[in-house]
Amino acid sequence: MNRLPLLLGIVAALAFAALPLVTSSNYVIGVGISALVFTVAAAALNLIYGFTGLLSFAQLGFWGIGGYATALTVVTFGGSFWQGLVWAALLNAVVALAIGYPTLRTGRHAFVIVTLTFALLVTLVARDWVDLTRGPLGIPDLPRPSAFGHRFASTAHYYWVAWGFSVLMLAFLYALCSSRIGRTLVAIKQNEPLVRAQGISPMPYKLAAFAISAAVTGAAGGVYTFHLGIIDPLFLDFYYMQTFLIIVIIGGAGSFWGVVAAGVALSALPEVLRFSADLRMIIYGVILVAAMFVMPSGIAGWLRERRLQRMREALR
Repeated sequence: MNRLPLLLGIVAALAFAALPLVTSSNYVIGVGISALVFTVAAAALNLIYGFTGLLSFAQLGFWGIGGYATALTVVTFGGSFWQGLVWAALLNAVVALAIGYPTLRTGRHAFVIVTLTFALLVTLVARDWVDLTRGPLGIPDLPRPSAFGHRFASTAHYYWVAWGFSVLMLAFLYALCSSRIGRTLVAIKQNEPLVRAQGISPMPYKLAAFAISAAVTGAAGGVYTFHLGIIDPLFLDFYYMQTFLIIVIIGGAGSFWGVVAAGVALSALPEVLRFSADLRMIIYGVILVAAMFVMPSGIAGWLRERRLQRMREALR
């Protein structure tokens, strides 16, 4: 097994840990928090889409449920931020099992439609269940978490929470994707009838991947909610789903390290382009389109093709 990507990942994680020590800008640190959390959410989407081959728009609903569950645990039920993250993950896992068990027995197209409908339903609940979610007013002034008597009051301090959470989740997803379970998921994606012929039932694997992806996404939503300090129905804006999906596509669906690299790069790119306020998003869109033309299989696919090309040239 090639250990170089893992070593580079560890070096990158340590470099990210030093960000609050390098700059005191809350803006830059806030961009770092977004990059960390969005990368985790994209890696969770990659588990169900890239490895299992199931496009799930339900990730947006899980993202919102996680944010609201964490906020309500603290504000309404008097729990801690950490308890809120646990409840967000558990609640999303249960919901994913309830949705996935009947839906995964249908075709992949039906799965896409059901997950999209679920995401829209969660948005309606967040907007209209005023007694619980406070509707369009949202839940403002969320308190920063504390641990062992220390309160993560500033953006720089909260960065450590986001960094620790991201490293833990990415390490878990990497271990899962590089294990026998991850290889089985890839086999199911590529040739499900052949997997069945080997005596392996795909259903438990797909259902577990869906539930784990939902739990991680929900916890990521909880971390991001407390970074913003408020949650309202706009937290379920389709912008977030677009961002996660773009990261997976550009990174290369089914490639763990490609998605992680794309998550960091694409989260920072819009901020780098702020030198042109009027054309910023146009330039961003042009870069994404150009990247898809140059690398239709994503970063990981492009690197793989380059490696194969060098091997062919060496064998001539």
